[in-house]
Amino acid sequence: MDKRHYPQQQKPSQEQERKKGFSQAVPAVVEEVVGRSDTRGGITQIRCKVMDGPDRGKILRRNIKGPIREKDILMLRETEIEARSLTQTKRGKKKS
Repeated sequence: MDKRHYPQQQKPSQEQERKKGFSQAVPAVVEEVVGRSDTRGGITQIRCKVMDGPDRGKILRRNIKGPIREKDILMLRETEIEARSLTQTKRGKKKS
């Protein structure tokens, strides 16, 4: 029988776990409720200001499902993508 030496498996550190599956969330405070979208008004568009992380101070437009009001704090998984404005059509042209 062939005996091979395998390295012992070590438990991954917290940083490795974070890279593996979940990303770090960043807090953002709701500055303004822009309006309602969706056919039934179930989605609310807001403008929020990122409070921490590399994009600290950046103001984003996001679509939120559920109840929301000004000065609420959201935990954002990413701060790079911004929602389209409610005044635009599907092709990106402004309504007249």
